Amino acid sequence: MKIVIINYGAGNIQSIKFAIKRLGYEAVLSHDEEEIRNADKVIFPGVGEASSAMEMLKSTGLDKVIPTLTQPVLGICLGMQLMCKYCEEGDTKGLNIFDCDVLRFDESEKVPQIGWNQIENLKSDLFKGIKEKEYMYLVHSYYVPMNNEAIATTNYGLKYASALQEKNFYGVQFHPEKSSKAGEQIVRNFLEM
Repeated sequence: MKIVIINYGAGNIQSIKFAIKRLGYEAVLSHDEEEIRNADKVIFPGVGEASSAMEMLKSTGLDKVIPTLTQPVLGICLGMQLMCKYCEEGDTKGLNIFDCDVLRFDESEKVPQIGWNQIENLKSDLFKGIKEKEYMYLVHSYYVPMNNEAIATTNYGLKYASALQEKNFYGVQFHPEKSSKAGEQIVRNFLEM
């Protein structure tokens, strides 16, 4: 199986690469369109600020490539947020894969949310073998409101969509590569789809 982690300068790509290796698979890091299109599975990580990350995608043309992919694609953290229609952070137009916006948490809770929180209302094979209210590791100041593409939810002052799916595209707000055995199971489920 050919697994490509999109390398566009805005992701904690080594931790996801190591998580994949622990599962017995190898992944390549690439920003090459042909290599990404020929992959069996694509992982779209992201850490940092939305508008500068989108500029990095645009500078390589990946903003046009990613939405046209037909194989399973997993966006992680900022990767998921960039797959949405719009992000308040930096007033950023997203890839419009998921028909939802990304909003900033209000100040009623500590922002950013950093640490372990539960996922529930699990609705996808991505969560096969994962129990309701399993803990995942999150670090984020922006969230996706509840919507029809939500396949998992989390509560942090309000209930929000912590995972999304639209056809072959999956997104998780949490970091499965940093979420112990349950996170590892989610990565395995994605790779075995």
